[in-house]
Amino acid sequence: MTDFPDARPAQTTAEVEDALLSRWPESRLEPSLDRIQAFTELLGEPQANYPVVHLTGTNGKTSTARMIETLIRGLGLRTGRFTSPHLEHINERIVIDGEPLDDEAFVRAFNDVAPYTHLVDAESDHPLSFFETVVGMAYAAFADAPVDVAVIEVGMGGSWDATNVADASVAVLTPIAVDHTQYLGSTAAEIAREKVGIIKPGATVVTAIQEPDVAAQIEARVAEVGGVLAREGVDFGVQTRVPAVGGQLLSLQGLRGTYDDVFLPLYGAHQAQNAAIALAAVEAFVGGEEPLGAEVVRDAFAEVTSPGRLEIVRRSPTIVLDAAHNPHGAAALVAALEDSFTFSPLIGVVGVMSDKDYEGLLSTLEPVLAHIVCTQNSTARAMPADELAEVARGIFGQDRVSVARSLVNAIDEAAALAEVGGVFGEGLGSGGVLVTGSVITVGEARTIITHSGPRGND
Repeated sequence: MTDFPDARPAQTTAEVEDALLSRWPESRLEPSLDRIQAFTELLGEPQANYPVVHLTGTNGKTSTARMIETLIRGLGLRTGRFTSPHLEHINERIVIDGEPLDDEAFVRAFNDVAPYTHLVDAESDHPLSFFETVVGMAYAAFADAPVDVAVIEVGMGGSWDATNVADASVAVLTPIAVDHTQYLGSTAAEIAREKVGIIKPGATVVTAIQEPDVAAQIEARVAEVGGVLAREGVDFGVQTRVPAVGGQLLSLQGLRGTYDDVFLPLYGAHQAQNAAIALAAVEAFVGGEEPLGAEVVRDAFAEVTSPGRLEIVRRSPTIVLDAAHNPHGAAALVAALEDSFTFSPLIGVVGVMSDKDYEGLLSTLEPVLAHIVCTQNSTARAMPADELAEVARGIFGQDRVSVARSLVNAIDEAAALAEVGGVFGEGLGSGGVLVTGSVITVGEARTIITHSGPRGND
């Protein structure tokens, strides 16, 4: 038995965060569901009180989850949504009917489960983790609401992720690539083997187009559990997409029908792909043979937001935020920039986590950035800006790299460079700034730029 955090009820969201941060960090994964199963059993198995749509993958999970939830709400159902990590405020992780829990409700959700956390702590080799505790809070809050369906994004992986105590009727797999190698494996196939653990007996599985070795893992798991497989590019997909002002216009082939003239206020082919996956997931959840109402689909997708994903947060110069944090995500970002924007020059503000493939990310970004300002976010996992700059100089060259340890200063420097485009032999007034490299870097930048209040630390 180990020591565990103080059991006094929290009074504020800050106190809840302090209590959660005293536990194992969410970036740490142990291959066991013992603690979360003990926790949810004490809570009365709240995750069994509503159907679940469960998402895993390497990139695109949060955007796809937001699309699924918005479309299900458009059908008149009450939804819960759990995503991670948060961008600015910890409350963002637990959403009911499209709205994050307010501070009072978030504190109440924590206090409702806190006594049970300590019972689990007392019987375990170490306390419940940050992530396990928040998962328990979400599942209990959704049962208490109650919701008609919960849309749940894994934290990391699948089989051993704390969210996997829920048995989903629909499992969604966004594109799977290499990330979190210290926990999930060194190849996409190894990582897929872990992620397919969310596929439960009899589930309908909706998968993005995958690499052949990844697809083989998914197909094997579906066959093993007697599931039903729906594949992008075979059973559903994007028929057409045209970049438009403020987003893109899509024609989507679903599992039940074709949906034309769908405006999606997000940028990039990867978001169109996410939309097709979300549509198929909702069709699978609803069941039957009839297509969803065309107007319902159009209205829902027109309302979708995904903060921190190619999000424009300021003009003159334009500042864009994107939470790409691995080469696969950076490749989608680069394609979207070339597809939907005409910045000249584009200045990057990049802050990464030290346990990521930052060299691969920088190499992918290099062709579209005239200059890069290396910085760092406020967390202990952040790679020091000077170290990142050393790597960047080997990719961009000495003259295209500068360092600003303060994110505020980095944004200011990049904005100044973007406004004086002539430094790069390009026109005045056409430049932009891209802040990227980490969800936390983007979240902190969003708070700085929009003055939206203090950011919760994750």
